[in-house]
Amino acid sequence: MLATDWFSPAQLFGYVAFVLGVACFLQTDDRRFKWYMTGECLAYVVHFTLLGNPTAVASSLISMTRSLLSLRTRSKWVAVAVVTANIGFGLVIAEKPTDWLPLTASCLGTIALFTLQGIPMRLLMLCGTALWIANNLVVGSIGGTALEIVIAAINLTTIARMARGQN
Repeated sequence: MLATDWFSPAQLFGYVAFVLGVACFLQTDDRRFKWYMTGECLAYVVHFTLLGNPTAVASSLISMTRSLLSLRTRSKWVAVAVVTANIGFGLVIAEKPTDWLPLTASCLGTIALFTLQGIPMRLLMLCGTALWIANNLVVGSIGGTALEIVIAAINLTTIARMARGQN
């Protein structure tokens, strides 16, 4: 079901996620990046709940928890637990192949946040962004699609800024 009312409560929360996501990917500091990502995920939980997309809700909840956990630890075991939770939720609630898009994106984000830093972290997050774009197009998320496209562009710009800063 496509939600095309640009000012519905669902879309308004998508726009909140948009603002927080843009702020997130503008960050060159990994810690601030993770805090903004937590806020973006929270807005996405409400957005996808209102759009009726349970796998995106589960993925966003797990991603929010993952972002908070990654502020405290870089434990590979925590990363494995988060990826396992994503797969477990997927096995229980995914009904069609496209339901795996946000879950896979969350798994990539988990690997990025717990095992990588700086540019490599952002490159793997970019792969997850591509999956979120596909998901958002499928479910009719206006703000979410716009967010992920802008995030991809901003993330690439931030990666370039960080690369120049290293030279």
